[in-house]
Amino acid sequence: MIRLFTAIAIPRDLAEDLVPRQYGIDGAHWRPVEAFHITLRFVGDVPEPDAADLTEELAKIQVPAFDLRMAGAGHFGEGDDIHAVWAGVEDSPKLARLQHANEAAARRVGLKPETRAYRPHVTLAYLKRPPVPEVAAWIQGHNLLRSPPFRVDRFGLYSSWQTKHGSVYRLEAEFPLS
Repeated sequence: MIRLFTAIAIPRDLAEDLVPRQYGIDGAHWRPVEAFHITLRFVGDVPEPDAADLTEELAKIQVPAFDLRMAGAGHFGEGDDIHAVWAGVEDSPKLARLQHANEAAARRVGLKPETRAYRPHVTLAYLKRPPVPEVAAWIQGHNLLRSPPFRVDRFGLYSSWQTKHGSVYRLEAEFPLS
């Protein structure tokens, strides 16, 4: 079994611009720059043959390259169940098209449909029972985040490996956009 997801890598300079925002929430597990990405489709644990089939389907995706911009900040969960803070991504029909193409590829190889609404973001920290006022202050302090546009000309299939320091991601395959 291999744990997989598809994602867009964040350009290194933009990722490094997010690092100074990683403060102000007690107990936060801030993610390293190498882990910053915009998930397109979480796949989960799949047998290696299914991973090979998925790779073949992802290679068939025909979506033109496009520009994207980081925008805003937010969190997942409510109250004591807040479990992550993130930098947002500006609404983009082209990003939505790429995400839908990834979902369709996953379904063609027999994966269950994703039932959660897609919210593009870059996870900056994972949280466990954080002080809610600190999370609210963090959101308020970063909700005007805006990055310069960056070109999305590829996406990747990544594996996720658990270590004692958290998840580590490895690029398994890369797919250029037209």
